[in-house]
Parts: sequence; structure tokens; C-alpha cells
Amino acid sequence: ETEVEQLQRLLTGMEKDHRDLLARMESGQAELEQLRKAEGERAAQQERSSQLEKEVAGLREKIHHLDDMLKSQQRKVRQMIEQLQNSKSVIQAKDAAIQELKERVSYLEAENLEMHDRIEHLIEKQVSRGGSSARARSKSEYVSRCGGNSGMRVRNSGIW
Repeated sequence: ETEVEQLQRLLTGMEKDHRDLLARMESGQAELEQLRKAEGERAAQQERSSQLEKEVAGLREKIHHLDDMLKSQQRKVRQMIEQLQNSKSVIQAKDAAIQELKERVSYLEAENLEMHDRIEHLIEKQVSRGGSSARARSKSEYVSRCGGNSGMRVRNSGIW
């Protein structure tokens, strides 16, 4: 019996060792799986990190390009605004010149009308003084005889 007991104890010890080794093996495998998983996650994280770095570099390049384009467009807009302001100033100056010319034309038309009225009046006076035997002079004859201004000087209006 002692041999049997010894064999049984030995067998019990071996079974216990087997269970312990099995538990240690399962624990080691679980830890190994976790490490492999963590390593895989790290590799995936490194790959994602590398991908994000490339993406960020590309975006920085695009932003730089867009900044350059934006600055160029802003310069063009400023130049266009300046050209519009210059054109507006030129138009205002020409409008002022046109207005001045209109005023001069108006003044000269009034002067012309006044001169015609005076010439008519002078012609009528001469005709009435000359009586029935005096021939009535035409306006053109009178203008040519008097030098074209009926003996009066045209006032300086200050417009010229």
C-alpha cells in the first residue's frame, strides 16, 4: 500500500502540477494575446499617426497655396477699387467741365439773343429816321458795317 499511496500522491501531485501548468499556460497565452493585440494596436496607431502626419502636411500646403491666392485676389480687388475711384474722379471732372460748358453755352445764347434784339432795334431806328425814301438795311448789312458787334464790346463773363 505504501507504494500505491506513494503513486497516488505522486499522481495527485502530478495532476496538481498539470493544473497549475495549464493555468500558467492559459495565463501566459492570454497575456501574449494582449501583448500581440497591444502591439497590433500600436502598429495601427503608428500607421494612423503616419497617415495623419501626411494629411496634415498636405493640408498645410493647400492652406499656404490658398493664402497666396487670397493675397493675390485681395491685391486685384484693391487695384480694381483704385481704378474705379480714379475713373469716378475723371468722370466727375468731365461732368464738371460739361456743366461749365453748358453754362457758357447758355450765357452765349443769352448774349446772342440780346445782340440780335439790339441790332433789330437799331435797324428799326435807322429805318424810321430815314423816312420812306431810305432803304431798310438788312441785318447782315448792318452787322458787316458795324464790325459785327454793333459798336459794343462783349462783356467778360469770367466763365472763359
